[in-house]
Amino acid sequence: MDPNEVPTKGNLMRARNSLKLARQGYDLMDKKRNILIRELTAYTEEAREIQEVINETYRKAYASLQKANMQMGIENVQTIAETLPVDMSIEVKTRSVMGTEIPLVRYDAEQNLRPAYAFFRTRDSLDEARAAFARVKDLTVRLAQVETAAYRLAANIQKTQKRANALKNITIPHYEELAKTIGAALEEKEREEFTRLKVIKKQKQRKQKAGSA
Repeated sequence: MDPNEVPTKGNLMRARNSLKLARQGYDLMDKKRNILIRELTAYTEEAREIQEVINETYRKAYASLQKANMQMGIENVQTIAETLPVDMSIEVKTRSVMGTEIPLVRYDAEQNLRPAYAFFRTRDSLDEARAAFARVKDLTVRLAQVETAAYRLAANIQKTQKRANALKNITIPHYEELAKTIGAALEEKEREEFTRLKVIKKQKQRKQKAGSA
């Protein structure tokens, strides 16, 4: 038998305290889960909106690029594209939301504003394509940040749900039953002790009466 299940007042107090802590833990897990779900809902909606804008921006970018290829020649456009610098400024930091590490992506957005080619050798269609693809880059960075945040939130929600379920379906019922069982055993002991004391008292009274007679 588990020593903690022995019907003593100390074990009863420990069982009740554990039950109280388990209920508090469940309440905290439930609140945490609700907060995370609200955050996830917001990120999911934001990701959907960004994706829609990306799709439209890509459509405009490729239309402009196709026009530039026709006006300037594919080889000329490709040569200009190869001169574009590789962006090495991207930096990822994090912030915590209820224990979930949410990424914060930063990079030098001003690079998108500085064309790497001379205007006199190009056409407006190339400028439009460059601006559209720069916009796509911006949106893709945001989308990556939002989707990663949503994925991590979903994983934390699942973990929190498992802990809440364990508290609700296993831990809390266990301590409820344990406190009930120990309490009932102690009450039975008290009734037996009360009955025993009554019997002893009656026996003493009889002896006193017999002695006085």
